[in-house]
Amino acid sequence: MKLLTAEKSQFLDESYQHVVRLEQITLKADSASAIVHLDFLIEKIKERGDTDNVQKLEEMRRREDEGIRGALRISLISSPHEDIISDSFLIRSGPPAVYQLRAKKQKTGTLTRMTVGEKRPNKPNRTILLVGETGAGKSTLINALLNYTMGVKWEDEVWFMIAEEERRSQTSDVVVYEIFGFEDETLPYSLTIINTPGYGDTRGTEHDDTISYRLLDLFQSDDGVHEVHAVGLVMKASVNRLSEPLRYVFDSVMSLFGKDVEKNIIALITHSDGSRPENPLQALEAANIKCAKNEDSQPAHFLFNNCQLEERMEENTIFRNSWELTQTNMDHLTDLLGKSNPQKLVKTAEVLNERIRLKASIQNLEDRFELAELKQTEIREIREALKQTNHRNKIEIEKILSLLENLEKEMKVLTAEKEKWLSDSYQHAVRLEEIALKADSASTVVHLDFLIEKMKEEGDTEKVQKLEEMRREDGGTKESQRYKLGQTTSASKNIGRPSLWYK
Repeated sequence: MKLLTAEKSQFLDESYQHVVRLEQITLKADSASAIVHLDFLIEKIKERGDTDNVQKLEEMRRREDEGIRGALRISLISSPHEDIISDSFLIRSGPPAVYQLRAKKQKTGTLTRMTVGEKRPNKPNRTILLVGETGAGKSTLINALLNYTMGVKWEDEVWFMIAEEERRSQTSDVVVYEIFGFEDETLPYSLTIINTPGYGDTRGTEHDDTISYRLLDLFQSDDGVHEVHAVGLVMKASVNRLSEPLRYVFDSVMSLFGKDVEKNIIALITHSDGSRPENPLQALEAANIKCAKNEDSQPAHFLFNNCQLEERMEENTIFRNSWELTQTNMDHLTDLLGKSNPQKLVKTAEVLNERIRLKASIQNLEDRFELAELKQTEIREIREALKQTNHRNKIEIEKILSLLENLEKEMKVLTAEKEKWLSDSYQHAVRLEEIALKADSASTVVHLDFLIEKMKEEGDTEKVQKLEEMRREDGGTKESQRYKLGQTTSASKNIGRPSLWYK
C-alpha cells in the first residue's frame, strides 16, 4: 500500500508538470480533451491538499477558449441539444460527436452523486440499481439511459456521456446518477441510476464487502435512496454459464435484498446482436437466480448493443440496426419502470444490518471458544503442577488453588458468554432466512457450518436440524463459495492476513 501511494503521488506530480508544460508551449493548452484531464487533476490534487497547484490548474481551467463553444453553437445551431452541447466538453468530433456532460458532482462521505438538470418536486421519479462484473457494460448502459431520457435520436449524430468507462472507475464508492429536467422529452418521470462499480473485479471480495457497506449507507442516510423500481443484473450476451466470479456477483446481490424485491429484479443483456439470448437466460435459470419472469416464464430481460460510441462509416446499416435495437429495448425497459411498484429499501437495510449482526456474533463466539480452549489448557497445566507438589509446600499449594479457583470462575463466565453468542448467532441466522431473498449466500454458508458444528457439540439436535435445512445449497452457491474462499486466500497471501468480513 505504501508503494502504491508513492506511485500515485509520483504520477500525480508528473501529470501536473505535463499540463503546465503543455500550457507553456502550445497555442491552446485548454482544449476540450485537455479540460477533462484538468478536472481530474484538480480533484485529485485537492484531495492531497496542495493549494498552490490547485490554484494554478484552476486558473488554466478558467481560460477555457470560448471560441470552441461559439464554433459549436454555430455549427449545431439547429440541434435540439444546443443548450446541452454548449455546456459540455467535446471528446470526439464523430460522427457521432461525443460530449462529456458537465454534471454537478457532490461527494458526501462514501457517496458520490452526479446530477444533470434541476429536480422538480412535483415530477415523479424512477430508480434503477445496476449490478454486474467489471467490464459487463454498466457505464455504457448508464450513458444509454441518459441519452434516451434526453431524447437523443440517431439523426442528431451526438452522444452524451455522464459515466466514466469502467476500466477507469476504480473506486469503492457507490455512484448515484440523477437525470432531471427532461421529463417532457421522452419519459414522464426523472431517472435515478445507482451504479455499484467493480463487483467481482481483481480487487477481491474485501472490495465487494466494502460496496455492501456503501449501499447500506446510501439506503439509511436521510438524503439517500429509499426505494427502487428495478434491480438490473448486467451481463454480456456471450455468457453461456455463470462463472464463479459472475455467480458470486449475483449471489452477493441476492444476499443484499429482502424477499419483496424479487419481482423487481431483471436481466440487462449487453453487447447483444438482437438474437434471442438463450445462453444467458439458461445460465440464470441453471444458477437459480431469483428474478421477475416474463409471459414465457423466463427471466425478464432486455437487450442492448454497446456500439453507440463507435464512429459511423458511410454505410450505417449495422450501426443503425444496433441503435434501433437499444432504442426498442429502452422503450420496453422504461415502460416497465413506469409501471413498477417501488420497493421500499427498509427491508434491504434490515437484511444488511442482520448480516452485520450475524458476522459480529460469530466473531464474538469464535473469540470465546478460542479463549475457553486456552483457559482449559491452563487449568489442566495447573492441576498437573498441583500433582507435582506432592502437597509438601502449603503456601505454594494455596497460591495454585487460588489461581485455579479464579480460572474456573472465568471459565463459568466464558461458558455463559459462549451460550449467549451461540444463541444470538442462531437467532440472526434464522431471521436472515425469514427476510432475505437469498439467506444461503456464499459468506453466510461459512457461518452456518461453524454454527452447526458448535450446536452439535451442545447436543441441540433441533437447532442442528434447522441449520442443516438452511445449509442445503444449490450448485451456484458452492461455486460462489469457492470463488470467495479463493479470492480471500489470494488476498491473504498478498496482504499477509485473511479477510475477517463476511456479509
